[in-house]
Amino acid sequence: MIKIKTLMKMIPFLVMGMLVLNSCEGELDDLGSQLVDGNAADGFDKAYSLIAYNINNGDLIRSDASKLDSVRIGAFSESVFGGQKVSYITQVRLDTYDPDFGTNPVIDSIVLTLKPKYESATDSITTTTNEDYIYPDGQVAAKKVVTTYPVSKYGKAKIGGQKTNFTLKVHEVNDFLGGTSDSLNSNKAIALGAEIGSKAFDGTVNSVVITKDSDATELVNRSASLRIPLDKTFFQDKIIAKKGNQVLKDAASFIRYFKGISISVVENDGYLFSMAPNDAGIIIYYKNDVTTNGVVTRTKAETTLNLGASNVHFSSITYNRPASYTSAMSAIGSPNDTNGDPLIYAQGMGGASFGLKIPASTIIKLKNRFRDEKIAIVSAKIRIYNDEASWNNSYKKPYSLLVKEKDSTRFLPDMTDLANAGYSLIKTANLSTKDAYYDIGITSSLKKIIEDGNYDTTKITAKDFTINLGSYLANSSTGQLLGQSYNNRAYTPYRIVFKGTDSNNTGEEIINSKNAQLRLIFTKK
Repeated sequence: MIKIKTLMKMIPFLVMGMLVLNSCEGELDDLGSQLVDGNAADGFDKAYSLIAYNINNGDLIRSDASKLDSVRIGAFSESVFGGQKVSYITQVRLDTYDPDFGTNPVIDSIVLTLKPKYESATDSITTTTNEDYIYPDGQVAAKKVVTTYPVSKYGKAKIGGQKTNFTLKVHEVNDFLGGTSDSLNSNKAIALGAEIGSKAFDGTVNSVVITKDSDATELVNRSASLRIPLDKTFFQDKIIAKKGNQVLKDAASFIRYFKGISISVVENDGYLFSMAPNDAGIIIYYKNDVTTNGVVTRTKAETTLNLGASNVHFSSITYNRPASYTSAMSAIGSPNDTNGDPLIYAQGMGGASFGLKIPASTIIKLKNRFRDEKIAIVSAKIRIYNDEASWNNSYKKPYSLLVKEKDSTRFLPDMTDLANAGYSLIKTANLSTKDAYYDIGITSSLKKIIEDGNYDTTKITAKDFTINLGSYLANSSTGQLLGQSYNNRAYTPYRIVFKGTDSNNTGEEIINSKNAQLRLIFTKK
């Protein structure tokens, strides 16, 4: 118990804790561990067991353009959650309809450009300079500088000690993808047609700058990107040869004629990389005949196919689950189950989420103490620990969680009531180790439950929170969160296993436990 004189000295700190809550909860925990002892009369630091249970999402999530500020491509496999493979499917549109490609147009080359997220730290970049480069268009003496960046990866940058390489494949899509207002789920089956492009991918992207030796004029300045050569014969027949045809005259006709492309990898293990979907594009380089003063000259030209926001696009995600994961998901009972699950599996992109239940018995105990002992809750948080036996590896752990009250579509009361008080929904610790844990700040949420004046035990029910992996999205101009449903869950690659319920101690006070728990700091008025 907290000695009265010491407590009086610490009142400013406790008041500060009530104001800024989660942002200071680490300090409050330290305070509690130092000052709360067996003789305290007015201050308490307690932990109560929670019921934690898995939620099986059926490896399904909405993954159309409305949910995708970023997309993943790749494949990754590990023993706990199994194999995951992600491809990107998008419509294609002409930049200009009813195009005129000139006389005798013939494609020289066609390139699909992607801009994956890459590492920009100085020690990860390599630069190659060719002072004697000859620029092929006009045989111009020049200098070529190529800067190489490693793509940001989730998974295995190396397999068997060797750098992980992928074979990227581009296919034509044979199914009409619909309109941009349509909802598309990650498991939607899409028929693919001919392979129209391929590239060996070593996990890096390059920027290129070429300058003339004579006056340092830039001939090429290309930002870091991944360029995949496409089949020029296919596009000659599909696009160029259709000049004047109805299929090129408007968007509605075109997206039903050329329905889209799929970008995928051949391999089943490696990593997932991300890119902004609206940064992708296709450029067709071709030559046509231009007649000047009776002289015909073959002249370079180009046209662009748009893969941006006007198009339907989505992530196609498939899984190959191990028996242990499948068993854990199939063993899920009713959320009213009082036993919970000993291990909690959490994964983005349609994988499992989980629920955390404060038992009715715990709520009744706290409400009675509020009524009879006049306790005041200073800090309340849910703490969940990584299960070091199941998830002890070097894969990056999730850094944030999506949390809501069960069946709610709104933010937690804490996130709105305390938005200007330095509140942070999630606090993490030791993420780079097997001893990682996460604290979810629910002080305001719990106070509303405990202090609502209802003491009829027949009407007091358990309180459930639903948790997914991901981060909330914010308005780029104001920084304000957009809403509970606006988040990156559809493309967050992370996964983790948490310790779940101690079935021998549900709803009871616990000490030195790493099972899912409610941690409180409260005082008596």
